[in-house]
Amino acid sequence: MAGKPICYVFGAGAPPVRFPKITASDLVIAADGGYAWTRAAGIRTDVVIGDFDSLGRAPELVSDGPVVLRLPAEKNETDTLAALQYGLERGFRCFHIYGGMGGRFDHTLANIQCLGFLAGCGARGYLHDCVTVLTAFSGEIRLAARRRGTISVFALGGPVEGVWLRGLKYELENAALTPDNPLGVSNAFTGQQVQIKSERGVLLVAYPAGVREM
Repeated sequence: MAGKPICYVFGAGAPPVRFPKITASDLVIAADGGYAWTRAAGIRTDVVIGDFDSLGRAPELVSDGPVVLRLPAEKNETDTLAALQYGLERGFRCFHIYGGMGGRFDHTLANIQCLGFLAGCGARGYLHDCVTVLTAFSGEIRLAARRRGTISVFALGGPVEGVWLRGLKYELENAALTPDNPLGVSNAFTGQQVQIKSERGVLLVAYPAGVREM
């Protein structure tokens, strides 16, 4: 998905150490308290969405300010999920979520589930903190070679069949992963390009920030 417009979603969790480089074709959504981070960093924010329990109150509407979408306090969707749905409705298929980890654990888990939601919609999501990136997908990804670092692979939402891991210290060939067995935790880079593939099911992969996807 390199080169395609990106939808950036900023949540109210731990702020990023480094903010991404955002282009004019990208969409920037602040999910509730995430607007405090984007505003403080001087990041152009296109949409602010949420019930505003984290932010304290809804932002004021101004002519050159972001679109403000207020959600009811009692709702089925989290603010982050609502932001992702907004981006999907506008045609985006690549999402980078910041401020989605490092706060409450249940919110972190909910945001991991959001990665599975995106995968089910044929989109890709990346959940960032200061040291780790998580992504979920069906099919295949390739990661650039590096000599050090830990990478973990899990089944997300159900069993995953036909799992292949190549270029890592512990390789798998046509294996099965299940959500109740962390077989794929704490693998290691070896200096080779990495291939991760599944034939059925959704994989969740956690790898160091800075690793380039091919």
